[in-house]
Amino acid sequence: MQPSKVIQIRELLRGKFPGLRTRADELPAKTRDGWASGINQLDERLGGGFPKSAISEVIAPKRGCGSALLLLQLLRRAAKTNQFAALVDGQDSFDAASIEQNTLSHLLWIRCQNADEAIKATDLVLRDGNLPVVLLDLALNPDVQLRKIPAPTWYRFQRIVEESAATFIVFTPRAMISPAQVRVTLRSRFALQHVEADQVKLTLALDFDVSEARSSEELLRRSA
Repeated sequence: MQPSKVIQIRELLRGKFPGLRTRADELPAKTRDGWASGINQLDERLGGGFPKSAISEVIAPKRGCGSALLLLQLLRRAAKTNQFAALVDGQDSFDAASIEQNTLSHLLWIRCQNADEAIKATDLVLRDGNLPVVLLDLALNPDVQLRKIPAPTWYRFQRIVEESAATFIVFTPRAMISPAQVRVTLRSRFALQHVEADQVKLTLALDFDVSEARSSEELLRRSA
């Protein structure tokens, strides 16, 4: 039976028998198995958090958009929930000196000088499969390096994370990861005077767009 006919029949039944509940009405809403960032407005838009066993892309199109704040929030969230996280730092830009010891004690920080090193390090970390949260920061890497990353790399990473429950989040300066399940585009504009402001308040003030990427079925067809 065509889907349109099914919908018409359901509407007819509801109109004629207002108290009738169909099996479809009784089915629980499908929720994604997500890892919460701890930022309520972001987690709500993500349907509970960043998806596990998938790639999420955080796009930071310009400096001062809040990517460092979000990255730090994710590391703190992992530490607060007693999880270990890996940060593959593509441009050796992470400021570890300003981070509290509890967060650092739950962090594997891999310092890289370029995108090629970062991709190789990420491959090793994902294949190891022992860390529940893996962050790859390429937001500050120059475009000349990013263009050299082969497109199949991301599909290979997707296949690896699908075999685990890991949350894999990649920070990029532009949309570049085809198999990403969700994309978060940062829209904040923080100026120099915000540097000394309270980080918690700044994190809550993050502005962003969230979009769903392609379905799993389409990703399988493209990567086959």
